[in-house]
Order: sequence, then structure tokens, then C-alpha cells
Amino acid sequence: MAGPVIPEGTFVEETAAQRIRSTPLSHLSLELGHLYMEDFAAGPAHLAEQFRRVAPWAAAARASVTAKSAPRVSTCFLIDDYFTRFGTPRGVVGQVVEAAAEAGLEIDYIARESGCATADGVELARLVESHLVGEPAEGFDGSRPPLSVTGWLTNGERSPSAEATAAMTAPQSWQPPRQSAARNHSIFVDIELWSEAKGDRLWSCPFLAAVWQVQRLGLVRFRGEAVAEPRFFAPGSLPDEWAAMPAVVQLHPRSAPFRAYRTVSVMDSRFLPIEVAVRTILGQFAVPAPLAELVAGRAAGEAVRLPRQVVDRVGYVFL
Repeated sequence: MAGPVIPEGTFVEETAAQRIRSTPLSHLSLELGHLYMEDFAAGPAHLAEQFRRVAPWAAAARASVTAKSAPRVSTCFLIDDYFTRFGTPRGVVGQVVEAAAEAGLEIDYIARESGCATADGVELARLVESHLVGEPAEGFDGSRPPLSVTGWLTNGERSPSAEATAAMTAPQSWQPPRQSAARNHSIFVDIELWSEAKGDRLWSCPFLAAVWQVQRLGLVRFRGEAVAEPRFFAPGSLPDEWAAMPAVVQLHPRSAPFRAYRTVSVMDSRFLPIEVAVRTILGQFAVPAPLAELVAGRAAGEAVRLPRQVVDRVGYVFL
């Protein structure tokens, strides 16, 4: 007997009979930078210089896109309004767009970092956290609480704690931390995903940056629907309050899609430690099977080579 007919671009989850809705995808999502408040405070000339440094590498990233049809490349810029709010959306976005234009760059999408925590009433960060699968260390006995409780994620085995040593009948010699699947020597990373005070959770910068990458890759859904769909605003029509600004704003009506098969981010080398943490997090992010199959099928239909591992779809240029 034939099974149910599933419309093209839709998958059904076995557990909840939930439809996974498809979203438009570019070939590449190109991030043109991520700056802190002090960069904006340094003035328009500093911003323009930052974009002038980015411009040649952005052109190289565009040129690297190979597609049988016309390459679809969208550009984006993330503004930190989560840890520090400054200025107004209208003023800050206008400043960024103008500085980019001086360097010959056009920004298609502006996103708020707060939108990586909560967007459209959905706790996006908690949604992504629920799909993290921590690596169990060899010989793990369950004595350490899971990452969902501790808020810490690692790429291997931590050194034994003093408490665990004290509980042993005989003293235990110090053991170094150990990276899973290390090549000859370990590069051990232990990442704080969030902190809490009086029940309020403050997400870490690396974790929000990981959510940002997952969003750009189109690999997160809430009840089958995409979260934080871009909304069109001309720069001069943006609101005066950050809370009134959508999580993702589209600045040009005919831009290529915000989400893409691959991402490239051009940024200062000072962001390298954060992005090491981001890649560690993405290495333990489990995409729901129906969504993974949907994106893989789309890629195959366009003859796009799509790496199986999410982290391998993310690229960088560090200035």
C-alpha cells in the first residue's frame, strides 16, 4: 500500500507529524563584519576603514561561489544590542550602511544580536540549545551534570575535579584534559554557554554567534516554521527603539535570500577565540533529520556540493 503523498519541500516528523516548511536559500551568506560599541564610538572614519579592509575579501568570497545557475549571494551585518545598547536603530544602521557604501559594499540584511536570543516570541537560543548533543567522555560515569544544567560545553574530557579525587579511596594523580579525536596532541576547549542570576539567563557571546550561524544556514525551525523571517525596511524608516526593530531587517526588496547553503564571515582576528568556540558548538549541534534531508535534497537538486557536517559549511576570513 502506498504511503501518504508529501508535498515537495515538506517533510513530516515521525514523532509529531509536523511539517517542516522550506525557506529560500542563497548559495552563500556573506557577513561583512561584526563590530563592538567602541567601533561605532570611534566615528564614521573608523567604520569606513573597517569596511575598506573587508571589501577585497568580500569580493574574493563572491568569486569563490560556483553555481550552474546565476550565483545567489546575500550580505549581512550583525549589530550587538544584546550586551550593550547604544544609539537608535535608525541612526546606527544608517551609519553602517553609509560606511559600507563608501567602500563599495552593499548590505542586504541587518540583524540584532538580541534576535539570536529571542525572536518573534520564540526563545531561539533555548531552541538551539535543545539540539546540542554533548560529547560523552571515555569512561563517563554520569557524576557531572549535563550541559543543559551546567551551561558548559566541551570538546573532550575535562581534568578530574578535586571533589572527585577526594571521593576516591586512594589519591589520584593529576590528569590533563583531553580533546576527543585529537591529532597527536589535544586542543581542549571548554565553553560557557550562559550564566544565570536570579533566574535570568544571560547567553554568552559564542553561543549567540553559533545561533547566528545556524540561522544563516537555515537549520532551525519552531513547530516546523522558520524563526525571525526578514522584514523589509528602508534604512530611513527604521524605528527609534531597538525593541521595536525586527530580529532581521531586509534593506533591499530584491536581495538574494538571507539564508544560504554556506556562510562566510569576514572579521577582525580579535574574534578568533569566539569563533573557535562557535565551531566547537556547531560540531555538537544535531539538525533534526527531516530538516537535514530537506536542505540536502535542495542542494542536490541544484548540484550544490553540501558538506554533511554543519561546521564544514561555515567559512571565515580573519583580517
